[in-house]
Amino acid sequence: MTTGSRIGLLGGTFDPIHLGHLAAARAADRVLRFDRLLFIPSNAPPHRPDSPRASGYHRLRMTALAVAGVPGWEASDVELARGGASYTFDTLTALGELEPASQFFFITGADAFAEIASWRRYPELLELAHFVVIARTGTSFDRIRARLPQLAVRMVACDVGSPSACLAAPFPSIFLINADTPDVSSTDVRRRAAAGEPLAGLVPDAVAGYIAEHQLYA
Repeated sequence: MTTGSRIGLLGGTFDPIHLGHLAAARAADRVLRFDRLLFIPSNAPPHRPDSPRASGYHRLRMTALAVAGVPGWEASDVELARGGASYTFDTLTALGELEPASQFFFITGADAFAEIASWRRYPELLELAHFVVIARTGTSFDRIRARLPQLAVRMVACDVGSPSACLAAPFPSIFLINADTPDVSSTDVRRRAAAGEPLAGLVPDAVAGYIAEHQLYA
């Protein structure tokens, strides 16, 4: 593994990964210019009362298919291999030990970040990486600033068209990015797959083929 890299991290259940995940990653990558971007399927998401429908093996394979061919993008099994509940603090700690010279950028949605105070080892985990908060275009970040006033000083609004201010921001920062992301949910993908409905426009073609081949969610 290289050192001194700018590494984006996008975690999630990825049950399955869909075009909304990829659009969020693409927006963050365009602004912050990662050397690598890791897509990390969780093992046991602590925020979900039920287990993922697809196995960790299948979710990792679908993630790898979704990012194949994009330079610097790769699927990572760091949480699946560790086992147990998948906590962001543990993942950032483990990756930081592997690559102490690298900068990490943890990508999450605006709704999830609004609940950051409930995450394990808050506020310590905010010292381990930049956080990149993605919202749908036209969404105001005022709610996040109002909900987390103690973090407002770290927040930097980023524009996809002019990323220079964000590239020069101090560590650790919280980057706020509006992005055009499709309104897709893994729940809807699973429902459509179970009903035998087409998945075009929801997941990459390779992922749709994999779901059909292995009869996932049927």
